[in-house]
Amino acid sequence: MKHAAILGASGGMGYALVNELIENGFKVTAFARNKAKLERHFGGKDGVAIETGDAYAEGDILKACKGADLIFHTVSVPYPDWTDGHPAIMKNAINAAKAENAKLIIIDNIYAYGMQNGKKVEETAQKSPHTKKGQIRLSLEKMVKESGVSYMILHFPDYYGPNAENTLLHQTLKPISLNKRTIFIGELNRKREYIYTPDGAKAAVALAMKEEAFGQNWNIPGAGVISGKEWMQLFQREGGYTKSVMKVGKRTIWLMGLFDRNMKEMREMMYLYENPVILSGEKYQNFIGPIPATSYEAGIRRTLAYMKHNK
Repeated sequence: MKHAAILGASGGMGYALVNELIENGFKVTAFARNKAKLERHFGGKDGVAIETGDAYAEGDILKACKGADLIFHTVSVPYPDWTDGHPAIMKNAINAAKAENAKLIIIDNIYAYGMQNGKKVEETAQKSPHTKKGQIRLSLEKMVKESGVSYMILHFPDYYGPNAENTLLHQTLKPISLNKRTIFIGELNRKREYIYTPDGAKAAVALAMKEEAFGQNWNIPGAGVISGKEWMQLFQREGGYTKSVMKVGKRTIWLMGLFDRNMKEMREMMYLYENPVILSGEKYQNFIGPIPATSYEAGIRRTLAYMKHNK
């Protein structure tokens, strides 16, 4: 039986990956800092071992990855901690992959692509990020590629889905699940791309089971593009939402950044709400087949149902 370790298993994509790997017959070690969350999500689940620890501590990562064939790195940190945090954690993940002779799968975002020309972005697109966070993601990619470990790097758009709490869309969904007035970050008329986390996990595991997929970058797009106004229509239709919505734009983020470190760090990423990066999935389709793509209608219905059940 194949053994996979999930670093950051209590987060949205980590949670989906654990469930998808179990469905595919893997033995899974779920690693995160918060034991209560891990127990709530995976306690008593066949095939899942729970390991708690600090991603900054190499010994904790090495212990969690003991015996693993695949290591999925999904750990994130708050924006203000990116400069030092991400390189330290990536180093630990690489060292664990070397110690176990394991393959390393990096769950990444779109920041390293920087500004694009409006066309769907392929894996061959030049990466010249103009933001600090994009440059950090690109430096992490370089670190992995120069490490000598067997790797793949998967680029995803913004997440939503069950347990995907550390996302901007969750800030909209949480009040909606309680039928309270909500906010929407970005332009209501601008179409962007999102991925339902169980779809992302299915695509990631399908690639991880293919030896030929390693040593490459892969773009995993969502189920098309959708505007803020279209989201609101779905919330009304699929979630029975009846309240109004307050738009949070660039100026509001700038003002909030005067008092909040995370909002201050958010400022430079607002370009994604004006010039969205849309991923091409052609490479994946040619290699694996159709990309898992739950409709936004079904995805939001399932996500809100999960949130209401677990509130």
